[in-house]
Amino acid sequence: MGQTFRKLFDTFFGNQEMRVVMLGLDAAGKTTILYKLHIGEVLSTVPTIGFNVEKVQYKNVMFTVWDVGGQEKLRPLWRHYFNNTDGLIYVVDSLDRERIGKAKQEFQEIIKDPFMLNSVILVFANKQDMRGAMSPREVCEGLGLLDLKNRKWHIQGTCALQGDGLYEGLDWLSSTLKEVRAAGFSSAGPLF
Repeated sequence: MGQTFRKLFDTFFGNQEMRVVMLGLDAAGKTTILYKLHIGEVLSTVPTIGFNVEKVQYKNVMFTVWDVGGQEKLRPLWRHYFNNTDGLIYVVDSLDRERIGKAKQEFQEIIKDPFMLNSVILVFANKQDMRGAMSPREVCEGLGLLDLKNRKWHIQGTCALQGDGLYEGLDWLSSTLKEVRAAGFSSAGPLF
């Protein structure tokens, strides 16, 4: 009885650790987002060859975030980061209208992987501050999010350089992951 109470208490009030993989095509802003969340600053970044991993404390959740390079030659390696993943942060360059089809193809492959079937999905529609950027609704449609069944997902417009939308996305992610852990399973429904 005591163990059950303690586990329930930790679920709602204690620090929790969550493993999150952050993916997206190259130049979407993944590394900029990671370091804005980790140290609160924008660092000068170069294309990620391999991965970056950082712990990001947000409220009472410690996220271990794996930022994996998005170049085409690195994408086949993404699947090696899927095991034991609680959540997916998929970053889309909202200016890159030409590659939204490619972003959708890669996204669909990720979420259909057996290791990712129970992962909660947060999409950052990045670069919202730029003229001509697709709206979060357009990115949602471009990725096929409305067609997802039996998945918890959310799309958040962001500007990584300013930090706009990042913490709102983490709010959703942390509360949703806590719900899923408390319930012991992932349930359906678009969360827009």
